[in-house]
Order: sequence, then structure tokens, then C-alpha cells
Amino acid sequence: MVTKKAAGNRRAREGAVAKATKKSAKKAARKMAKATTKAAPARRPKGAIWQWSAADTAAAIRGGAISAVETVEAHLERMRAVNAKLNAVVVDLSDEALAAAHAAGKQRAKGGELGLLHGVPITIKENVDYQGRPNPNGVPANMSIIAPSDSPVVRNLKKAGAIVIGLTNTPEFSFRGFTDNPLHGLTLNPWNQNITCGGSSGGAGAAVAAGIGTIAHGNDIGGSLRWPAHCNGVVTIKPTQGRIPAFNQSATSERPMLAHLMSAQGPLARHVGDIKLALEVMSQRDPRDPWWVPAPLSGPTPKGPIKVALAKIPADMDVDPSVRDALRQAADHLERAGYRVSEIEVPDISGVWQTWCDIITNETVVMQEAGMLKVTSEDFHKAWNGMKTKANVLDLKSWMQATAARNGHIRAWQLFFEDYPVVLAPTTVKPTPGPREDTLSPERVREIFWNDIRFISAINVLGLPGAVVPVTLHDGKPIGVQLIAGRYREDLALDAAAAIEKRAGVLAHRLWEMMD
Repeated sequence: MVTKKAAGNRRAREGAVAKATKKSAKKAARKMAKATTKAAPARRPKGAIWQWSAADTAAAIRGGAISAVETVEAHLERMRAVNAKLNAVVVDLSDEALAAAHAAGKQRAKGGELGLLHGVPITIKENVDYQGRPNPNGVPANMSIIAPSDSPVVRNLKKAGAIVIGLTNTPEFSFRGFTDNPLHGLTLNPWNQNITCGGSSGGAGAAVAAGIGTIAHGNDIGGSLRWPAHCNGVVTIKPTQGRIPAFNQSATSERPMLAHLMSAQGPLARHVGDIKLALEVMSQRDPRDPWWVPAPLSGPTPKGPIKVALAKIPADMDVDPSVRDALRQAADHLERAGYRVSEIEVPDISGVWQTWCDIITNETVVMQEAGMLKVTSEDFHKAWNGMKTKANVLDLKSWMQATAARNGHIRAWQLFFEDYPVVLAPTTVKPTPGPREDTLSPERVREIFWNDIRFISAINVLGLPGAVVPVTLHDGKPIGVQLIAGRYREDLALDAAAAIEKRAGVLAHRLWEMMD
């Protein structure tokens, strides 16, 4: 029998042990923080500061090779040198960034724990909440919408120590594949002003390609990360739905269901390694997003050699020879890295795209169209009317059937990944179009979305991760390929992208030679 005194003594001992354990853990954490701060001898990477990768920049700041202030100043100088021509960054946060850089320097001097992106300059797309700033989403009438708090992705990046130097351009309501709006104007592609920088994260793609910030934030509901990555010759990942939390407190209403399930936040960068780093930072939990999933960033390694499906392109798609060459080149890079690549038909890519088009169009028509058309430009109306031409008009029963069909498509792809863990596919099958080509005619818009970028938009309705990595230049214009993997297997897509990058190189280095 245990007496009250004995029980009390036992509880006291357990409490003392717990207290000592907690104290020991805190001491170990402080020791680790100091070790982290002093980790790796100071090493200054080669080249201009703004040319460094995010990983190298973070390591240089952590190791004392450079200060956060000097780093931010270098990126601000680069922004002043090239942005006037590009119009990629539309809100200059120089003063705020310099203040944050000085604070970052003081934090490091105190020996405190540093985030993964401590002192690293980045940009944010101007369609997510940035506390105290308007969130106009490319629409002049929305300039009165002031964000009361940072969106989860902004909050996570700031928590990691990243320093925001500017906000990047996006089309009206982020609803075009071309970045132009009556609020800030047209964003140009740094490779060639006669081709689009893509959209809707066109400002983000153009900025990071040109050397403004090491990482650019963007988002994607129909290709808005992967299309600009292709156009600007940079890397991205559209994560699995639920991987990165999303929420805008400034929004007057909740987004409809399928918009939630098809939209994703994500990073653009010049290096695959930086995308992995940014993904880790961006994907931290935020309780404001009920769809966020605490999935691990890495899964089990498939039995080797990993089989890659080089997606057969449907016969009704008009394909430029340069695209086929780039896909073959990417396949060769993967095979040299130890992957086994086979050309094979993927599960009903055309049917998947049609499901995406029907769902997003009908949902938008019912929930948002009237309000959007009241406050948007004639160019927006032209582009939106063109996007609607391929969609079927759905009644309630048909809409329910379309959402149900989505489940079958996802299942078919998940089963496909059991045999082929990675799919190599095109981003677009045609050369990059002009900067305002979606305003030419409804037929041209339909051609762009149905023929050219079918393999991009289709992936959104599946909620699958898709990476884009540049492979080559054709006539001086970047060509990237898409790598698709199963749900929450961003690691497989990015590992394959890294294998391609290792052999193809970083295209931005060639861009800078042209620009300078």
C-alpha cells in the first residue's frame, strides 16, 4: 500500500526530474543556438552579393562573412538598377528592409538562435496579406483593402529571418497568365521584352531571375508558379494542396471549396536547393488554415532505379520541335543521373484538364464573376471571356458530377505513381508568347490554355506537386520542363529537378551576362 507521504515524495521526485530535464533541454537548446550561430567558418561566396543563392547567403550571414545590412543593400542596389525597366517589384520596401537588416545584425551579435533564412532578401507577391499594406491584387478599386495581419506564408518567411525588400506584380485578381494591370502596368520578361514573363506570379519570376531577391513568393491555381518559372528560366514547386498554409484576413468572404483544393502557395528561385529551403520554411503550421497538413517533407526512397514516365503528348496538341528536344534533353539528364525513363501515356491528361476548366470556371461565374467584371479592365474581360470558351456550363448536378470525377482522376494518378514515382512533362508545348497575347481574341486564349499549357493547369485539379526546372534556351528564350510526383512527395519531384539542374546549369547566370 502506498502512503500519502510516499506518494507525495514520489510526485516531488518526478517534479524535480521533470524540472531538471526541462532545464537541461533549455540549456542544450541555448548551446545548440550558439553553435548554430557560430557554425561553419566565415566564407564569402564568389560573385556579386545579389548573385548568391539563398542557401549561400544565409550561410555567409550566419558565419559572419557578410552582414545582413550589406546583403540587403546589395539587393536594393540591384533592384534600383534593373527594376525600372522590368516593373517586376511594384512596392518598394527598402526602408523597412534596411530596418529589418539592422535588427537581424543585432540579433546575430547577441548570439541568439537564427532562422534558416536569417537576413536573406526575398520578395512577396502582391496578392497575399502583408500587414499594414494594401492587398489590391492588381485592381485599383482594391487599394483600400488594408491587411490587418501577415498571411501565413509571409509570417513563416519572416519567422525564419527572411527580409522582404519588395512586393511583386500580378494581373487583376491574379486571374491571367500574363502580368499586366491598370494599377501598376506591364511586367517585362528580363530575357526578352517581346515575350511574356508569365502570370500570375510574373513579377515574382521576373524579379528573381533578374537578381532581385534570392527567393520570390508566388501562388498557383492554374499554373501561376510553373508558367512564370518556365518563361523566366527559374525553378519552382507547386506544392501539394495543404502543404503550405494560406489565409488572407483582409478577405471579405471565404474562398469557394474547389478554389481551396486547387490553389497552392510556393517559392520561385534560381536554384533547386533554394526551393527546398524555402519549402521547409513556408510549410510551417498556421492554425488559420484548416486545410494545412503536417506531412513530412521527405518520404521513403522508391526502389531504384527510380522509374520516370516521360508523358506522351496527346495527338491533338500542336507541339514545337524545340519542346520535344528539351524534353529529350531532360530525359537524358535523368538517365545519366541513374533514373530509368520511359515514354508512356499518363492517365487522361485531357480529361483532367477539362475537369479543371469546368470546375474553376463555373465556380468563378457563380461566386465571383459579377463583382470582378465591375472593377476590372477591358483587357481582363477579353482574357476572362477567352478562358470561358472551353468550359462546359454546369448545373448543380453536373457540377457535383465534375467534383466527383476529380476523385477518380486523383486515384488514377496515385495508382500510376506506384509504378512511375515521377512524371516528366512539358510546361508549354509552344514557344513563349507575347506579353499581352491573351487580349488578342478568345480563340487565342483558348489555344494557350488548351493546347499550349494543358499539362500545367491539369495538375491543379489533382492537387499534386509539380516542379519546373529550366533545361535550355531556344532562340534566346528559356525552356523548362515539369516534374510531377504523388501527393506530398515534393521531395521526389525536386530531387529529379536537381538532377537536371546539375547538368543543365543555372540559366540565370547566362541572363545576367546579357543584362550586364
